[in-house]
Amino acid sequence: MNSKSDFEYLDPNQPIEKRVSDLLRRMTTEEKVAQLGSIWVYELFEDMKFSKQKAQSLLTSGIGQITRLGGASHFRPGEAARFGNRIQKYLVENTRLGIPAIIHEECCSGYMTRGATVFPQSIGLAATWNPELVKAMGVVIREQMRSVGAHQALSPVLDVARDPRWGRIEETMGEDPYLIAKLGVAYVTGIQGAELSNGVMATGKHFVGYGNAEGGMNWAPAHIPERELNEVYLFPFEACVKEAGMASVMNSYGELDGIPCANSKLLLHEILRERWGFKGIIVSDYASISMLNKYHHVAPSKGIAAQQAMEAGIDVELPSTNCYGKPLKEMIEEGIISEALVDKSVGRILRIKFLLGLFNRPYVNEAEVAQVFNTPDQKELAHNIAKESVVLLENDKILPLRKDVNSIAIIGPNAHNWRNMIGDYAYPCHVEHLSNLSDEFESPRPEKVIAVDGCGAGSTVLESIKEKVGRDTLVQFAEGCEVMGESREGFPEAVQIAKNSDVVVMVMGGKSGLVEGCTSGESKDRADINLPGVQEELIRVVSATKTPVIVVFIHGRPLSIGWLKDSAAAILTAWLPGVEGGRAIADILFGDVNPGGKLPISFPRSVGQIPVYYSHKPSGGRSHWSGDYIDQSTKPLYPFGYGLSYTQFQYKSLNIDKRIIGSDEDVKVSLCVRNIGEVKGDEVVQLYVHDILSTVTRPVKELKGFKRVSLLPGETKKISFTLFFPQLGFYDRDMNYVVEPGVFEVLIGSSSQDIKLKGTFEFSSEKSVVLTAKRFFSEEFIEK
Repeated sequence: MNSKSDFEYLDPNQPIEKRVSDLLRRMTTEEKVAQLGSIWVYELFEDMKFSKQKAQSLLTSGIGQITRLGGASHFRPGEAARFGNRIQKYLVENTRLGIPAIIHEECCSGYMTRGATVFPQSIGLAATWNPELVKAMGVVIREQMRSVGAHQALSPVLDVARDPRWGRIEETMGEDPYLIAKLGVAYVTGIQGAELSNGVMATGKHFVGYGNAEGGMNWAPAHIPERELNEVYLFPFEACVKEAGMASVMNSYGELDGIPCANSKLLLHEILRERWGFKGIIVSDYASISMLNKYHHVAPSKGIAAQQAMEAGIDVELPSTNCYGKPLKEMIEEGIISEALVDKSVGRILRIKFLLGLFNRPYVNEAEVAQVFNTPDQKELAHNIAKESVVLLENDKILPLRKDVNSIAIIGPNAHNWRNMIGDYAYPCHVEHLSNLSDEFESPRPEKVIAVDGCGAGSTVLESIKEKVGRDTLVQFAEGCEVMGESREGFPEAVQIAKNSDVVVMVMGGKSGLVEGCTSGESKDRADINLPGVQEELIRVVSATKTPVIVVFIHGRPLSIGWLKDSAAAILTAWLPGVEGGRAIADILFGDVNPGGKLPISFPRSVGQIPVYYSHKPSGGRSHWSGDYIDQSTKPLYPFGYGLSYTQFQYKSLNIDKRIIGSDEDVKVSLCVRNIGEVKGDEVVQLYVHDILSTVTRPVKELKGFKRVSLLPGETKKISFTLFFPQLGFYDRDMNYVVEPGVFEVLIGSSSQDIKLKGTFEFSSEKSVVLTAKRFFSEEFIEK
């Protein structure tokens, strides 16, 4: 018998496809099926240590994936690296073919593990409108994950989300496909790196339409017409696959037109693999294969559920082996599922494992782990992202505050609570949920509650404000009320300190997570989008003292806060700003940083206005013929792209270099932006396009480019966009992606509503089919 050293698949000098073919032909059915499955890391625990006995039971034929080495354990980074090495050593040395496992983790707001940097949640990340920062965060996540031996990130979330009732809105990058795609490509590029052998596999989710769920309810059906599906909801995924080479995709829990996404051949095979040429792996969202049987009721058994998912194209079942275990093996033995079909999925999995370098380097250097976690540079990056994510919604000349203010009252349930500053997929929030896993996931529970300490908590807003002001400033704090609940016992104390202060900063909002008592996060959907509990009442009571009030919201979703304009002198939304959020908020309150964030999603006036978004069709956006609702405006409270500054910007000198273009010609759009205020500030210049006349209805405007630019007082910069001809395309009546002749309007704005400059150009050629030459993004340049 040949030793493993004689096997061709172990020779790193052989082409990957040859190594895959050699390994695949050596595998038994049991070994192939094992590669399609996964286990939770804690399934290998005994007294919180590696159990060889459990490994012998669960890993006999190998395993495809290990679920959450760090994210579902008590391990600090160094401990995670040791445990990961122990798993890989067992697989390499104690299984017949020695195939290492892919270890996957969550990383929506940074690597979700104990001791890692907690960045702002995705909705805040999107509010920066800064792809460079997003890419830099991806690089940090890659370095941290790779150091402990993790290889797959279950991010980015590429869902287009337009319903703030949905609890997972915070994990998304908002309402606009262009913004999501641009930031998504930056994230994928950062996390995957130049080569997967030194990178982490990005996973675009949730494919597709998950963020458009019926009633804003998690796992509910999505109602999306075919053209809108292609132009809006698929766009970010397509861009990340084609522009960034995204290596993995995860299906949505929901359904489209009666077909669950987990068994949709149209989505997973025809569109993703055949139309887009996707070569990576498709992983199931947790338990979504078994949901075909017990939730959607389209499969009579787990075996049929496995058949449907595999025939549609899902390669790996997560988070633990259920349908892709014994039920799948029985279906193969009965001839219902062909081994050739199984080989396609296994081949894709093995190919990714070779690309990741797992066979060449299955282990990590445990001694080097600590130096890539929570470094000063990483904390500063988290701080910078948090600073750029804050959006100033209102300011009646009260901000920025003086640092020598005589007295200041800090009030609110989120003023001195670091836990409420982080999102549902940050480690401290998520481990609360692991000991109470829902039966929906059909997963074994951890043997004991996992520790939450050592999570790298940052400064609170209260602490950060105290660090900013002078010694002579009196800072008083009162919580006032809880995030939820009806108790008003804290009102009198809050009112008293407000009366005795020169200014009040109220830090209000929600709590993100997956357990009871949370107001946003996965499965935490709301029927209303007002402030939870008695927070609104507290604000009104404190405002009645006539002391100027500044309200800062730490919350994962847009809120219905139109009433607040009469009660507050300034309003900011800081989203879920991460562990450096307190410092970032204080920087902005006292003018060390000028707010420059812009809304990635429109704020509705009330829940009855949902959905409200800027890129509606000509017949949308108003009630015909009256215009408004009878009880309120149809305009959003705050529109997409909106955000104020402590300075003012002047737009001028729009130039469109061509008035008439033909096929394959591009248009250069340029303008000048000047800071006409007295302080340095950032502006996000936004380029929108409107197809004035077309054979199918087109949105009133569509984002086609943006650039965040920093300007000193009196400074002018020239911003240029190259708008590529295929960007003007859409799906016509025959569902061909075309550019039609006609006039296009160019709109340059500070937001989707605040349009500063307008111009036009004309496409004069015949209708052109451009599907194969599709371009996703314009190019942006800054000139002095």
